[in-house]
Amino acid sequence: MSLIITFLGTAASIPTNDRSLPSIVIQRGGDILMFDCGEGTQRQMIRAGIGLNRNMLIFITHMHGDHVLGLPGILQTMSLLGRDKPLEIYGPPGIKDFMESIVRTVRFWLGFTVNIHEVKWEGIVYDSKEYKVYAVWAEHTIPSLAYALIEKPRPGKFHPEKAMALGVPKGPLWSMLQRGMDVTLPDGRVVRPSDVLGPPRPGRKVVYSGDTRPSDRIVELARGADVLIHEATLGDELAERAREEGHSTPSEAAQVALKANVRLLVLTHVSARYSSPRTLLEQARKIFSETIMPNDLDRIDIPLPRDA
Repeated sequence: MSLIITFLGTAASIPTNDRSLPSIVIQRGGDILMFDCGEGTQRQMIRAGIGLNRNMLIFITHMHGDHVLGLPGILQTMSLLGRDKPLEIYGPPGIKDFMESIVRTVRFWLGFTVNIHEVKWEGIVYDSKEYKVYAVWAEHTIPSLAYALIEKPRPGKFHPEKAMALGVPKGPLWSMLQRGMDVTLPDGRVVRPSDVLGPPRPGRKVVYSGDTRPSDRIVELARGADVLIHEATLGDELAERAREEGHSTPSEAAQVALKANVRLLVLTHVSARYSSPRTLLEQARKIFSETIMPNDLDRIDIPLPRDA
């Protein structure tokens, strides 16, 4: 199952010639999970070749404009393009009033259902058969959430030699066992998945911080993650200003990644004062070497664990 992160917008509160306002998309198979939706996000999706009529969930971290003002535009574009699938939107308290006021005052026609879910406490906010989305409170100037996409454990590795030794013929019965189903043989014997499968295999984990100060909650949320996407709005030389404004520096983001033992740190939410990310990237890499800072429309394909 593919798991691809596309960085639609990597700027902070002011867009630049090179960076759009905050938004990322995670494509997992046929599902699209968007985290934050800054102005112009729908155009970035078109540029990235990501369809607007797919199964989609949007997760908003907080109600600052650079993270939420793209919602009216993306809804209108979806409607004009004939979207007919329901859209699920999750966010902190206030997201429902915001969306209702948009629909009431802008008065554009929606040809699909929009379901709004206010997240009022930490924990699982979305749960499907194969993955879940978990939220904790970040540390910002207003209520702000951090999210983790966590795949559920997959069945263990299938051992065909064990199936053959137990008399299970190759074919549909092997597939049933691999999907976790018991099978009954013609002689009445029942073969269970545990008879032919190895131990369950962990899934992948992606964490998105939103706007935040370094946080123990985010460290725990990101524990062992494949990718931690953490804001680094201001350089280390502006650490005091970052503290006052509820943001993080590259070194602070790197410390979070180090404590959480993540595989890859991705820095985003870059202030418009920085024309080149090199200095910010070097600050983080002094502490956590596996750090990158993507440009808009860059992608990361997260492979399955090696034991897959």
